[in-house]
Amino acid sequence: MPRIDTLDFIRGLAITGILLLNIVAFGQPHAAYLNPAWQGAASLPDALTWAVLDLLAQLKFLSLFALLFGAGLQMLLPRGKRWLQARLTWLVLLGLLHGIFFWEGDILFDYGLIGLVAWRMIRDVPSSRQLFNTGVLLFLVGTAVLLLLGLSSGHQANSAWQPGFAEVQYETLWKTQGGWQAVQNRLQLFSSGLLGLAAQYGWQLAGLMMIGGALMRSGWLRGSWGIQHYRRAAALLIPLAWIINIPAIYLQWATGWDYRWSAFFLQVPRELSAPLQAIGYAALCFGFWPTLAQFKITRAVSCVGRMALSNYLLQTLLCTLLFNVFGWFNTLSRLQLLAVVPLVWAINLLFSVLWLRYFRQGPVEWLWRRLTVLGGGKPSETASGGR
Repeated sequence: MPRIDTLDFIRGLAITGILLLNIVAFGQPHAAYLNPAWQGAASLPDALTWAVLDLLAQLKFLSLFALLFGAGLQMLLPRGKRWLQARLTWLVLLGLLHGIFFWEGDILFDYGLIGLVAWRMIRDVPSSRQLFNTGVLLFLVGTAVLLLLGLSSGHQANSAWQPGFAEVQYETLWKTQGGWQAVQNRLQLFSSGLLGLAAQYGWQLAGLMMIGGALMRSGWLRGSWGIQHYRRAAALLIPLAWIINIPAIYLQWATGWDYRWSAFFLQVPRELSAPLQAIGYAALCFGFWPTLAQFKITRAVSCVGRMALSNYLLQTLLCTLLFNVFGWFNTLSRLQLLAVVPLVWAINLLFSVLWLRYFRQGPVEWLWRRLTVLGGGKPSETASGGR
């Protein structure tokens, strides 16, 4: 199974783009991730930073990564049931360890668990159109659940949205001190995240994976369509996503990030626009690939994409070192945190380029593959080892 260079680049773009949002989760209290007014009021620089990232990055790169994950499941179907189940089960276990012992913002567990369900649907739905439509339906179900949660919630903000001084101090303590106390708190956050996955986010994630599988099956994510098609798709989908999302950004700011509106109802436009914008970003890459492929930075980002799992975990190691071990947690503003991102990107890029000069796979990708084989999956002789 030959690699698709454009997909490697898009995957690298997704991994680096995710850090634009994750850096807030690493460097500030949990409540700050979606609420720039978590301290009661947002400074103008922080509010502007939030608005720009909400428009360009929030959920967009996560959606892009989920689409690519589904596309990968479609590509791996020839390896058979035992390979896929072993591979995804090990991803679940890796995510569990990552989320409990290293960082509570883990997504690997969610992707592995939902992937164990989604790959069967990708396999069994007969046509690309049906697969795409089923994915859209599941995504909309998850979005509707978000509305229902908003209707059933109270008007009073909870500590997850507007924490008190003592709660912020305690979160700072367990994150910077580590130990068993940190594990206990991560376990608590993991259990609440599991409920959210079952009730709402899991529907959306499964839907995105199925959409990605459909786009791969149709050849769209293989770059099989014409360049002008991809350029037209980008020109349509990205502005459409902005038209949907911008009013919600304005209303969140105008309401002072009111809990019920901003935590639920005004999340819906962002949720709906994110897949459109993510597909638009992918279309941009395919549409301008002949030009992009000429740049050294493109090749470097593609290397990051080939080692996506290793680089995702490397971001955790670097950021927890800076914020938890070195004590930077809750010392930088949202805008200041962005200054850390290029440093982590540079390490991701350098590490990936140097590693792939000597090895075919990233270190964690190699381990994942070996564990998959030990878990009962037989590697295909013709399959690429990098996926």
